[in-house]
Amino acid sequence: MPESKRPVHAAKSDKAVGPKIERLDITLRANPARVLWRPYSTSGADHARNVVSRVLALPEGEIPRLLDEVLETFGHRHHSFREMLLERFGDIADLLSTDQELSEPRRALLGACFSSEYSLECAALFNPSIVPHPDQSDLPAGSLRFVMSLRATGEGHISSITFRSGVLDKKGGVHIDEPSRCVVEPKAIPNPSYERGLFGRKLFELGLANAFAKRVVAMLDDEFSLQDLRNALQRERWRRRNLSAEVDDDPNVEDKILSVALSNYEVHFHPEQTLSERVIFPVTPSQRNGIEDARFVRFEDGTYYATYTAYDGRLILPQLLETDDFLNFSFITLNGPAVKNKGMALFPRKIEGLYTMLGRQDGENLHLMYSENIHFWHESRIIVRPRFPWEAVQIGNCGSPIETKAGWLVLTHGVGPMRRYCIGALLLDLDNPAKVLGRLKEPLLLPQEDEREGYVPNVVYTCGAIVHGGFLIVPYAVSDSATKFARVELKALLAAMV
Repeated sequence: MPESKRPVHAAKSDKAVGPKIERLDITLRANPARVLWRPYSTSGADHARNVVSRVLALPEGEIPRLLDEVLETFGHRHHSFREMLLERFGDIADLLSTDQELSEPRRALLGACFSSEYSLECAALFNPSIVPHPDQSDLPAGSLRFVMSLRATGEGHISSITFRSGVLDKKGGVHIDEPSRCVVEPKAIPNPSYERGLFGRKLFELGLANAFAKRVVAMLDDEFSLQDLRNALQRERWRRRNLSAEVDDDPNVEDKILSVALSNYEVHFHPEQTLSERVIFPVTPSQRNGIEDARFVRFEDGTYYATYTAYDGRLILPQLLETDDFLNFSFITLNGPAVKNKGMALFPRKIEGLYTMLGRQDGENLHLMYSENIHFWHESRIIVRPRFPWEAVQIGNCGSPIETKAGWLVLTHGVGPMRRYCIGALLLDLDNPAKVLGRLKEPLLLPQEDEREGYVPNVVYTCGAIVHGGFLIVPYAVSDSATKFARVELKALLAAMV
């Protein structure tokens, strides 16, 4: 259900040439106070055992006072905090060298010693996408409730997906729900089974199909579990060590193979957790350095998809996120030679029976691809190249195409001199999106003077917009730091296409 609302009204107008666009008087900034409970790991097993020994040595009479101090200091920042500490104790219970029964307060205090807070959006809150909310009940006539995803960046420049909700009124006004103070991370559940043929093909696409990987895949059944894969890796590791087998070129191939399998999983939030409390934090090895730039779209069957980039510091892994309710999410690796680089954006419906997607496979031009299966993409073709000076370096999409009577409206990002990012727009034919019907000669949005400073300067960018009340409403990132809103009359925008 919606959280408390804070109304926002239109304010300044843009000076960019082209259709008149209004910047709304709203800015979503990083909030260091929104902290996530996370497990804390010591520098090693000996260090961990030393911590346990010190807590076990404390007199029982001191334990309640020490735990009360922890609960008073941190408890209001997290839901079910005491239960979380006890659960964390269960994770480290094998460090105990004795079978003695510990009191509940001592167990919770031990759990606190192996816990920490992570400020998930202390550095930046940017690259938004916006879609209609699954719940449209109890709204004034002509209003639309929305879900907005944002890329939250915290300590270590690790990115996660966080959410906001709000309402668009019938006049195109934006009302943002006040976010909760608490944030919650779900538990990941690995896929129950995998297909050997698909898994082997994905390893090949990622350049991981060396002799070691081929032997591991050959040991697997047509359908296998994560434990089956771990067993096969262990057997091949034993063979290599004990039979003086040849050493493969990549000493980390075992970890990489397991990482690909772990990249397919599910997460579940509790229905009582409000939308702004739900955070999708990196949990798999392929996401070690973050989950970047989710582009959400509501598909014609009511399913919500989001393409995003998993990054481990070396390998970029394009993936697909799927949900029906923003409570239960499935994470699936995208497959096929056409799935590479960043910036995939799915069309909201099939075209002539085929899934359709935009991409930027070469890092320079806008590509189009079709597929019978949403998880497999084999070929792409260039449909738009940089044309104007403000997009001379590269062009790409800024989210999923929006269907209008005139055609598919695509927001683009153009990179020009001094790596300045601007937002443009073009129109594709509804039946044949490879056909460009028009495009803006000048940017729709370009960084104003007060938007040029940030983690990455001179950038305006979005991962998705929405049409409502005759307006195109664009949440957009400001120099990879904060998020603002703008709107433009849809009719004026389409009329300005060259």
